Amino acid sequence: MRIEYGSLIPAEYARRETLLHVANGYLGVRGSFEEGVPPHLRSVRGAYINGFFDEAAIHYEERLHGFAATQQSMVNLPDVQGIQLTLAGEDFSCFTGSLEHFSQVLDTATGVYIRDITWTSPGGRATRLQFRRLASLVIPQLFLIDLTVEALNWSGPVHIRSTQSGEVRQDSDPEDPRKAAVGRRTLRVDEVTLAGGAAEMLLSTLGSALTLASAVGHQAPAGFSLEAKRESGLVSWTFQGELAQGRPVVLTKYCVFADSRRHPAPKQDAERLLNLAMEQPFAHWASLQKQALNALMAGAKASISGDNVLNTSLSFSMYSLLMSAGRDGVGNISSKGLSGEGYEGHYFWDTEVYMFPFFLLTNPEIARALLMSRARMLPGAKAHAREMGHPQGALYAWRTITGTECSSYFPSGSAQYHINADIAHAFLSFWRVTDDLDFMAGHGLEVLVETARLWLDAGHFSGGQFRIDNVTGPDEYTCIVNNNYYTNKAAQHHLRGVCQLARALQDQGKFHAPERLGLTQEELEQFQEAADRMFLPFDEALGICSQDDSFLGKKRLDLSRIPRENFPLLMHYHPLFLYRHQVLKQADTVLSHFLFEEGEPEEAIRQSYHYYEAITTHDSSLSPCVHAMMAARIGETAKALAYYESVAALDLMDTHKNTADGIHAANMGGCWMGLVYGFAGLRIGENSLRFRPTLPESWQSYRFRFRWRGSLAEAAVDEKGIRFTLLDGPAFALSVDGKQVDIAGPQPV
Repeated sequence: MRIEYGSLIPAEYARRETLLHVANGYLGVRGSFEEGVPPHLRSVRGAYINGFFDEAAIHYEERLHGFAATQQSMVNLPDVQGIQLTLAGEDFSCFTGSLEHFSQVLDTATGVYIRDITWTSPGGRATRLQFRRLASLVIPQLFLIDLTVEALNWSGPVHIRSTQSGEVRQDSDPEDPRKAAVGRRTLRVDEVTLAGGAAEMLLSTLGSALTLASAVGHQAPAGFSLEAKRESGLVSWTFQGELAQGRPVVLTKYCVFADSRRHPAPKQDAERLLNLAMEQPFAHWASLQKQALNALMAGAKASISGDNVLNTSLSFSMYSLLMSAGRDGVGNISSKGLSGEGYEGHYFWDTEVYMFPFFLLTNPEIARALLMSRARMLPGAKAHAREMGHPQGALYAWRTITGTECSSYFPSGSAQYHINADIAHAFLSFWRVTDDLDFMAGHGLEVLVETARLWLDAGHFSGGQFRIDNVTGPDEYTCIVNNNYYTNKAAQHHLRGVCQLARALQDQGKFHAPERLGLTQEELEQFQEAADRMFLPFDEALGICSQDDSFLGKKRLDLSRIPRENFPLLMHYHPLFLYRHQVLKQADTVLSHFLFEEGEPEEAIRQSYHYYEAITTHDSSLSPCVHAMMAARIGETAKALAYYESVAALDLMDTHKNTADGIHAANMGGCWMGLVYGFAGLRIGENSLRFRPTLPESWQSYRFRFRWRGSLAEAAVDEKGIRFTLLDGPAFALSVDGKQVDIAGPQPV
C-alpha cells in the first residue's frame, strides 16, 4: 500500500509532513523538504526519540498542594534533514522555476519514503532529483537520506550543502491546549567533533539532564570535493563537482541518534553505529528494511474487499501503529506516535484502550514491551498516589513520559482515576491471550495489586455499596463526579481480575506476593468484596446506565443549535459551561459496554447507546471508533459503517484539521479495532475467544490475522459466514455466536 501525492499543494505541506514521516518505534522524522520551504509556509520540521524528553517547571499563579509540578516534553532532535543544492549557479527550490513532475510516495510495504521531482530552473535547466529516506528497523538509531541528481538538458557544476544543526525549538501554539504554549529550546550543544568528514554533536536537555549524541556522515559521489565547517551548534558539508548530462550522481547521508535513557555512553555508541551503517549503501539498508517490515506484518495482515479507500486507511493505520510503538520497555506510544509534537509526546490511556489490542493480537512481543514500559513507571505511580493524598497503592499519571504527572488541569487530568483500570485491563488481557503466567508473576501482579489498592482508598462502602466519588470518566466534558459508570465498572473488572490472577498463580505454584508485595488473603477478600458490591448507577425510567450520579439531572445541550465552527467545544466554551450540561466529548458509558459487557442486559446496552449517541460531539478522535464497534454490536451495521468511514478518513482526509500536529494514533488503533472488534465482533473473555461477525452490504469480504496462546490464525468473513484457518501453532477453541468451534489442522473451518 502506498500513500501517494502527484502534485505540490502548499496548503497541505505540514499535513503531508505528518503523513509521510518515517519511524521505527524508537526514532521518527517528519517528511520535511530537505532544502527547506519559504518562511510563510507552515512547517513543523522535527525528529523525535520515543521517550526522550525535557522537563520544565509548571508555573501557577494559584498553585495548590498536589498540582503537577513539572511538564515533560518530547524533544525536537538536532535537524539533520538539511540538504541544499546549487545547480550551475541556481539554487534548487520547489517554489521557484517550474515542476514538470512532482510526487511523494510512502510505500508501507518497504518503509521507504520517496520524493521524486523534475525541476526546470528559472534559467531553463531541467534536473531530476530523487530523495529517499528511511528510519531503520534493523538499527533503530539510524536515519538515512539518499539523494540522486541527474542533469537532463545541461552539464555543469553542482554544489550540495548538507547540514546538522543543534539550534532547534519545539513547535507551539498558545491558543491550542493540545500543543505546547511556548516554542522553547530544550537542547544545549555541549560538544561538536568533526573528523574524517563525519561530525558528532553531544547535547544535553536543559531541564531533565539527559544526554543525546547525534552523528552524521556521508557517502559522496566519486570525484566530488568536500569542505566541512564547524560552527557553534552547526556543522555543514559542501560537496562540489561536475554533472554530466544524463549521468546521475548519488549522495547518501547517514544520521544516528543515541540517547542516555538507553545508552550508557551515547557518544561512543553513536560513533560505533555510524561506522557500522556507513559500511553499506542505502540499497542494503532498504533491503533489510523490507524484510524486517514483512516480519512485523506477518501477524498483522488485514484487508477489506469492496472498498479501496477503507482498505488503504486500514493498511496505513496498521503500518503507522507498528512504526509508533516502543519495543524496548522504555518508550510507549505517544498520542501522535513519532510523527509530531501534539500533546508534547505524552503517553495517555490511549495506548492501553485503543492501541494495545492491535499489538496483543498481532505482535505479543511488542505488547509485552508496552506493558514493561508501564511497569517501569510504577514507582512514579506510587509517588503520584501519595501526592494525591492516598497512603497506599499507585495512581498512574494521566499524561506523562516517565511516570510523573504532567497534566496541569486536574479536573480532566489527575482526576481520571480510570487510567489505573485501563492499564490493569491491558495486563489482564495479555494474560488471557498469551497465558504467560511467568510474566504476570514477575511484573503484572505487582502493577495490578498496587493499582487495586488505590481503589480501596479512593472508594468507600456506603449503604452496602462500594462507591467512588469525585473522579472524572473518559468524557472530559463532565468532570469531578460521583460514581462515574465507566470508572466503577472498570474498577470492578480490575479488582475481580486481581483475585482471578492470584488464584491462577496459586494453582501453578507461582504466587509469591505475600512476601514480595505484602499481599494477604484478607486483602484479596477486600478486593473481591469491593468488586461484588460496586455501585453501578442505573436509571429505571430511561432503562439506561447513568453516566454518573448527577448527569441525567442536568440540562441537555442542543447540539443542533451550535454553529459548526464552534466545534470542538473545548476551544470555544468555558469548561464550567460544558460541565453543567448533558453533553459528551466522547464515548463514556458506551465505552464501558464495549470493554465490560459481561453481565449487562442487552436492552440496557442498546438503550444506553441510543441515548448517549444523541448528545456526543465526538470532539475527541477516540470516540467514533467506539460508536462504530457498538453500533455493530447492537446490529446497526449501516450506522457502524458510517462511523467507521469517519474513523478511516480522520488523518488521510484531515477531518479534524490538526493532522499537521501529528497522526491520531489511537484513532488508527480504532481503525483496526473497528474491523476486528466491531464487524467481526471479537471479544476476549476470562478464558475464551468469542466472535459475533457481521458484513456491511457494500463490502464483498474482509479478513484479518490474529494470535491466540501461541497460535496464528486467519479469519475471513463474506456473505456465506466466517471462515477460520490455522496458520501456525497448536489447535484451539473459540466461539461464534455462542457456538464452540475447534480450530485445528490445515483446512479452513
